[in-house]
Amino acid sequence: MNRSLGILLCALLLFGASTSVMAQPARCTSFDELLTSLKEGWTVRTTIEYAKCRLVIDSVEHQSPEAIGGMSIETYEYFGRGVVRNVKAYLATSETHVISHPRHGYVLNYVRLRIYEDDAVEITARYLNPTTYAVVMDETFFGSISTGTDGNGVHLYRSQP
Repeated sequence: MNRSLGILLCALLLFGASTSVMAQPARCTSFDELLTSLKEGWTVRTTIEYAKCRLVIDSVEHQSPEAIGGMSIETYEYFGRGVVRNVKAYLATSETHVISHPRHGYVLNYVRLRIYEDDAVEITARYLNPTTYAVVMDETFFGSISTGTDGNGVHLYRSQP
């Protein structure tokens, strides 16, 4: 192999390795990191381990299911302290998708996240009837942003926009 071809192959390998490292998502370990990432235009993805969160239904705590969910934070609103009579600043985001549930049939699966300045996270999960919007299922989970080593159930990852 001639020298220029060898240099070209090495350059391509180094470029490929460097771009794959840059494309790796980085963990957001706090509310401040999340808010900064969103303000800078990063895409943030959430992964929620529900079993590591508290489940409350009708003011009664229940065993959380061994389930995992996720969503991207694309549309959100930030509310500083006192803006909507809130004691803590928080970021709110939600998504709704049609799903087929084994017991309820087709429902709108609504998930809302409220991520607070103290790293607490409130997750509202509801199934709504797609024609009447009547609530078929309503669960609220309480968790915290994970650092990756603390056992908390809400994982946040930012990646290139």
